[in-house]
Amino acid sequence: MKKNKIVVIYGQTASGKSALAIKIAKRFSGEIISADSVQIYKGFDIGSAKIPKNKRTAIHHMLDIRE
Repeated sequence: MKKNKIVVIYGQTASGKSALAIKIAKRFSGEIISADSVQIYKGFDIGSAKIPKNKRTAIHHMLDIRE
């Protein structure tokens, strides 16, 4: 049975984590799970540095799940 590896990216706000995550996800057909406590809220895009929907070229989870 093949075991998939998990890549964890962490760092300061606006340090390029999302861009790196997208590149890795695209390269390995992966998905992105956000662990940001603010990015879960719909409509709170600017204050959270959330990647815009039109720039989400990989599958994202845990974004915009709360009102």
